[in-house]
Amino acid sequence: MTVDITMNARGLPEGRSGVPRDGLSIEGPFRGHYRETYVFALPRDSMRCKVREPRSELFLFDHRCFLSEDRLLRDLRGRVSRIPEIVELDEHLLLQGFIEGRTLARRPAGALSARHAAQLGHLFGELVVLGARSITARRSCDGAYHPADGGSAAFLGGLIDFTEEQVYRRHIDRFGSLFRDLGVRDGAMGGIRRQAQMLTDRPFTLLHGDLHRLNLIVDHADDLWAIDWELAMIGDPLYDLATHLHLMRYSSLEADRIARLWAAAVQRVRPECATGWREDLRTLLAYKRAQSVHTDVIRGAIGLEQLGSGPAQAWIPVTAHRIREVLSRAREPLGIDSLPSLREVMRAYARWLGRFTSSAT
Repeated sequence: MTVDITMNARGLPEGRSGVPRDGLSIEGPFRGHYRETYVFALPRDSMRCKVREPRSELFLFDHRCFLSEDRLLRDLRGRVSRIPEIVELDEHLLLQGFIEGRTLARRPAGALSARHAAQLGHLFGELVVLGARSITARRSCDGAYHPADGGSAAFLGGLIDFTEEQVYRRHIDRFGSLFRDLGVRDGAMGGIRRQAQMLTDRPFTLLHGDLHRLNLIVDHADDLWAIDWELAMIGDPLYDLATHLHLMRYSSLEADRIARLWAAAVQRVRPECATGWREDLRTLLAYKRAQSVHTDVIRGAIGLEQLGSGPAQAWIPVTAHRIREVLSRAREPLGIDSLPSLREVMRAYARWLGRFTSSAT
């Protein structure tokens, strides 16, 4: 997926404070893509914690692997640096510590500082040490998307299956006309699927799965923390790098620096996890670009729909500009013959919105 990089560590502007009957001050809700977050301090404790509730109005576009993010974080305690602390109120109730600071989205875009790049590399190194058998947190992965350890081709094939089946085909009745108008044909990921079969096998490790600017917090000591592990999974370690590079939108020079930093960190602790990384990174990046088209086309339509027919018209150009950029980046991986102009993308969304409005009435 792509991400909105205008949020800070406190969330979106609709966050607000309240005082419930027990006297505890609660901040929130802070809205992310999938959840609303509430932050509060524990009684007689300076530590601030957060609880999150799913946003029921949104589709889930990403494969989930672990049953509980909090239990995964508890499992990683002492093995992965600078991640949220877990407070165990009892065996059934866990709270996640709130990291005070600013996301990288609130800092000038561009190259990471030497300090933050080194800490990111250290995180990558810590993750590849952790194989499937070293993680005790329960997994909820569907067997169809859970290949045998080391099968990098099968791992990417499973991700492609998920995007095609659970994102594209599952919603084809509602959004199929929009995809067609934008030049995205059925079976567009066939080329990436063929490339996936050529991937080099690498041992599976723990992946964060969503390392973008909003999930990287800089604290008051200028240390980098990784939050929001709900998309963590077990799989090809190179996928974490591809996801990070795709979501961060680095310059080509900085992307190359971070890729080499990842390779050096991995080769120091588990060199077999970096086998064939230069060649295979291109294929994984192609998948990430194609995946973004499938998710963002739908997300853009949903966003316009929720505004209502009147306000949506004013926001169509904004949505169209973003979607055309996503299409442009994925033109080659998806085999799009002719990239639609900005005006054509605007017309496609206007037509879809018109059909939805007429069918709803």
